[in-house]
Amino acid sequence: MSFHRNAKLGLAGRYALVSAIAGGMTLKAAAAAFSVSPATAHRWWHRWLEASDQARATLSCLFDRSSRPHRSPRRLAPELERAICECRRRTGWGPRLVAGATGFCHSTVWKVLRRAGLSRPPRPPREPANSYEWPCPGDLLHMDTSRYARFTRPGHRVTGDRSQQSRRWMRPETRVGYEYAHAIVDDHSRLAFVELHPDEKAATVTAFVERALAFFAEHGIACRRLMTDNGFAYVKNRSLAELLARHRIRHLTTEPYRPRTNGKVERFHQTMAREWAYGLAYRSSRHRAAALPHWLDHYNRRRPHSSLGDRPPISRVHNVRR
Repeated sequence: MSFHRNAKLGLAGRYALVSAIAGGMTLKAAAAAFSVSPATAHRWWHRWLEASDQARATLSCLFDRSSRPHRSPRRLAPELERAICECRRRTGWGPRLVAGATGFCHSTVWKVLRRAGLSRPPRPPREPANSYEWPCPGDLLHMDTSRYARFTRPGHRVTGDRSQQSRRWMRPETRVGYEYAHAIVDDHSRLAFVELHPDEKAATVTAFVERALAFFAEHGIACRRLMTDNGFAYVKNRSLAELLARHRIRHLTTEPYRPRTNGKVERFHQTMAREWAYGLAYRSSRHRAAALPHWLDHYNRRRPHSSLGDRPPISRVHNVRR
């Protein structure tokens, strides 16, 4: 049950009001005692008097009544409303196009569609969650990149200055480019390896993967599979294919336009952006890059991970004690 947002009395207050009047208090005195107008006290008292014993027992006579009129003589006939709804279902058009096709006013068509629950198209059914986790570290590595703009001084997000003078960095002659965060996350342990590079070319990707495999090998993790998207630097990279073949690592790719398949590294990029890239105010992108190794060490060794039972990723690595 919901009450009017400007109602001064709730259900308990209304019952106390009519009880006070029934006890001998006058309408004006009861209205003053409950800080309402005499007309309000008169309304609730007479609704109480006119109610049946069952309505009094359930207090339903003290509920808010709908303000909808009992009769709507200017409302369209049911067969005309059905014609409007049928046109909407058949074509999927909006109220204006349906109004043009049926010959009714746009506002009338909108009201009919709203009453019928057809003013908005139905949402597509949501796919069920498909969570998975490989049993051992190294069974599957997730890889992806994220782009961050370089800057030589803080912008309006930090300084709050949105004047034209502060927007010189947006001009082409003052832009300083981008840097790319290449990241690999282990599926089982969530242990992450990240490096910043000025590009995402094939040679850069291959060298990064080679250093990442050495990083995981230092932690006693033997890698068996690597999952990436269908980027050119991944699927058309001959040096990367040779590197993976030399280490006997199978290269898996995600379905096109399905980033959720590579969801663990996508989620890691969100965490990294929130806590490292945009979580602090840096004087320049150089200071931001210098803070990445410290944040990554904190993520791997001390930061609690919700999917790991609030333990850090290093807790799932076999040789924690070296």
